[in-house]
Amino acid sequence: MTTALLVIDLQKGMFTAGPEPYEGEAVLSRVAGLISEARDRGVTVLHVRHDGGAGDPLQRETPGWEIHPAVAPRREEPVIDKTRCSAFYGTRLQEELRQRGIRRLVVAGMQTEYCIDTSCRAARDLGYEVVLVKDGHTTFDSSVLPAERIIAHHNQTLNSGGFVDLVEAAAVAFSDR
Repeated sequence: MTTALLVIDLQKGMFTAGPEPYEGEAVLSRVAGLISEARDRGVTVLHVRHDGGAGDPLQRETPGWEIHPAVAPRREEPVIDKTRCSAFYGTRLQEELRQRGIRRLVVAGMQTEYCIDTSCRAARDLGYEVVLVKDGHTTFDSSVLPAERIIAHHNQTLNSGGFVDLVEAAAVAFSDR
Protein backbone atom coordinates (compact mmCIF):
# COMPACT_ATOMS: atom_id res chain seq x y z
CA MET A 1 0.00 0.00 0.00
CA THR A 2 1.54 3.29 -1.04
CA THR A 3 -1.11 5.47 0.63
CA ALA A 4 -0.93 6.81 4.19
CA LEU A 5 -3.23 8.88 6.38
CA LEU A 6 -1.46 11.92 7.82
CA VAL A 7 -3.25 13.38 10.87
CA ILE A 8 -1.87 16.80 11.76
CA ASP A 9 -2.00 18.52 15.17
CA LEU A 10 -5.27 17.18 16.54
CA GLN A 11 -4.02 17.80 20.07
CA LYS A 12 -5.85 18.37 23.34
CA GLY A 13 -4.65 21.99 23.58
CA MET A 14 -6.41 22.86 20.33
CA PHE A 15 -9.72 21.99 22.00
CA THR A 16 -9.15 23.18 25.58
CA ALA A 17 -7.00 26.32 25.53
CA GLY A 18 -9.50 28.83 24.20
CA PRO A 19 -12.34 29.06 21.74
CA GLU A 20 -13.51 25.85 20.14
CA PRO A 21 -12.28 25.20 16.62
CA TYR A 22 -14.92 25.49 13.91
CA GLU A 23 -16.95 22.25 13.86
CA GLY A 24 -14.21 20.75 16.03
CA GLU A 25 -16.17 17.76 17.33
CA ALA A 26 -17.47 16.93 13.86
CA VAL A 27 -13.95 17.06 12.42
CA LEU A 28 -12.66 14.84 15.24
CA SER A 29 -15.44 12.36 14.50
CA ARG A 30 -14.72 12.33 10.75
CA VAL A 31 -10.99 11.91 11.29
CA ALA A 32 -11.59 9.15 13.85
CA GLY A 33 -13.67 7.38 11.19
CA LEU A 34 -10.88 7.78 8.64
CA ILE A 35 -8.34 6.41 11.12
CA SER A 36 -10.56 3.39 11.80
CA GLU A 37 -11.03 2.72 8.09
CA ALA A 38 -7.31 3.14 7.39
CA ARG A 39 -6.43 0.70 10.17
CA ASP A 40 -9.00 -1.82 8.93
CA ARG A 41 -7.47 -1.64 5.44
CA GLY A 42 -3.86 -1.89 6.64
CA VAL A 43 -3.09 1.70 5.63
CA THR A 44 -0.29 3.45 7.52
CA VAL A 45 -1.53 6.13 9.92
CA LEU A 46 0.96 8.82 10.90
CA HIS A 47 0.26 11.42 13.57
CA VAL A 48 1.91 14.83 13.67
CA ARG A 49 2.20 16.71 16.95
CA HIS A 50 3.17 20.38 17.27
CA ASP A 51 5.36 21.79 20.04
CA GLY A 52 4.53 25.47 20.36
CA GLY A 53 7.30 26.19 22.86
CA ALA A 54 7.33 27.47 26.42
CA GLY A 55 4.00 28.85 27.57
CA ASP A 56 2.09 27.70 24.48
CA PRO A 57 -1.02 25.51 24.89
CA LEU A 58 0.85 22.91 22.79
CA GLN A 59 4.07 23.04 24.82
CA ARG A 60 5.94 19.72 24.82
CA GLU A 61 5.21 17.42 27.75
CA THR A 62 2.08 19.32 28.86
CA PRO A 63 -1.48 17.98 28.73
CA GLY A 64 -2.27 20.22 25.74
CA TRP A 65 0.59 18.66 23.73
CA GLU A 66 -1.00 15.21 23.89
CA ILE A 67 -2.95 13.97 20.89
CA HIS A 68 -6.71 14.18 21.42
CA PRO A 69 -8.05 10.85 22.74
CA ALA A 70 -10.67 10.67 19.96
CA VAL A 71 -7.85 10.22 17.43
CA ALA A 72 -5.09 8.81 19.64
CA PRO A 73 -2.34 6.82 17.98
CA ARG A 74 -1.78 3.15 18.57
CA ARG A 75 1.61 2.15 19.92
CA GLU A 76 2.86 1.06 16.49
CA GLU A 77 1.77 4.25 14.70
CA PRO A 78 4.50 6.85 14.22
CA VAL A 79 4.14 10.19 15.96
CA ILE A 80 6.12 12.93 14.25
CA ASP A 81 7.01 15.89 16.47
CA LYS A 82 7.49 19.29 14.89
CA THR A 83 8.11 22.90 15.86
CA ARG A 84 7.16 24.56 12.57
CA CYS A 85 4.05 24.63 10.38
CA SER A 86 5.47 22.08 7.96
CA ALA A 87 5.20 18.47 9.03
CA PHE A 88 8.35 17.89 6.96
CA TYR A 89 10.73 20.65 8.09
CA GLY A 90 13.23 19.35 10.64
CA THR A 91 11.28 16.13 11.25
CA ARG A 92 11.65 12.46 10.39
CA LEU A 93 8.41 12.40 8.34
CA GLN A 94 10.11 12.10 4.95
CA GLU A 95 12.21 9.20 6.24
CA GLU A 96 9.13 7.42 7.64
CA LEU A 97 7.32 7.79 4.31
CA ARG A 98 10.31 6.56 2.28
CA GLN A 99 10.78 3.51 4.51
CA ARG A 100 7.16 2.55 3.97
CA GLY A 101 7.12 3.27 0.22
CA ILE A 102 4.41 5.91 0.65
CA ARG A 103 3.68 8.06 -2.42
CA ARG A 104 0.15 9.28 -1.64
CA LEU A 105 -0.96 11.15 1.48
CA VAL A 106 -4.49 11.66 2.75
CA VAL A 107 -4.27 14.76 4.98
CA ALA A 108 -6.56 15.85 7.82
CA GLY A 109 -6.23 17.83 11.06
CA MET A 110 -5.48 21.38 12.20
CA GLN A 111 -4.89 24.32 11.59
CA THR A 112 -6.11 24.98 8.08
CA GLU A 113 -4.20 28.18 7.29
CA TYR A 114 -0.99 27.12 9.00
CA CYS A 115 0.01 23.49 9.32
CA ILE A 116 -2.50 21.97 6.89
CA ASP A 117 -1.73 24.44 4.11
CA THR A 118 2.05 24.37 4.64
CA SER A 119 2.25 20.58 4.90
CA CYS A 120 0.11 20.02 1.79
CA ARG A 121 2.29 22.37 -0.24
CA ALA A 122 5.51 20.83 1.09
CA ALA A 123 4.27 17.30 0.36
CA ARG A 124 3.40 18.23 -3.21
CA ASP A 125 6.79 19.92 -3.68
CA LEU A 126 8.41 16.68 -2.51
CA GLY A 127 6.54 14.70 -5.16
CA TYR A 128 3.72 13.21 -3.12
CA GLU A 129 0.18 12.92 -4.40
CA VAL A 130 -1.88 14.76 -1.79
CA VAL A 131 -5.54 14.25 -0.97
CA LEU A 132 -6.89 16.89 1.39
CA VAL A 133 -9.98 15.83 3.31
CA LYS A 134 -12.31 18.74 2.52
CA ASP A 135 -14.32 18.36 5.72
CA GLY A 136 -11.52 16.84 7.77
CA HIS A 137 -9.56 19.95 8.77
CA THR A 138 -10.44 22.97 10.84
CA THR A 139 -9.25 26.19 12.42
CA PHE A 140 -10.42 29.13 14.53
CA ASP A 141 -12.00 32.45 13.64
CA SER A 142 -9.37 35.13 12.99
CA SER A 143 -9.69 38.87 13.47
CA VAL A 144 -10.23 39.14 9.70
CA LEU A 145 -12.25 36.07 8.66
CA PRO A 146 -14.48 33.47 10.28
CA ALA A 147 -13.06 29.96 10.34
CA GLU A 148 -15.64 28.71 7.85
CA ARG A 149 -14.35 31.17 5.23
CA ILE A 150 -10.70 30.41 6.00
CA ILE A 151 -11.37 26.71 5.42
CA ALA A 152 -13.33 27.33 2.20
CA HIS A 153 -10.59 29.64 0.90
CA HIS A 154 -7.80 27.15 1.55
CA ASN A 155 -9.80 24.25 0.10
CA GLN A 156 -10.31 26.25 -3.09
CA THR A 157 -6.76 27.61 -3.28
CA LEU A 158 -5.00 24.32 -2.62
CA ASN A 159 -7.27 22.43 -5.00
CA SER A 160 -7.25 24.90 -7.88
CA GLY A 161 -3.53 25.51 -7.41
CA GLY A 162 -2.81 21.85 -8.10
CA PHE A 163 -1.44 21.12 -4.63
CA VAL A 164 -4.18 18.69 -3.58
CA ASP A 165 -7.12 16.64 -4.70
CA LEU A 166 -10.02 17.73 -2.51
CA VAL A 167 -12.23 14.89 -1.27
CA GLU A 168 -14.94 14.73 1.40
CA ALA A 169 -14.28 12.28 4.24
CA ALA A 170 -17.11 9.97 3.16
CA ALA A 171 -15.54 9.62 -0.31
CA VAL A 172 -11.90 9.04 0.70
CA ALA A 173 -10.50 5.93 -0.99
CA PHE A 174 -7.45 4.41 0.65
CA SER A 175 -6.88 1.80 -2.04
CA ASP A 176 -4.00 2.35 -4.41
CA ARG A 177 -4.93 3.21 -7.95
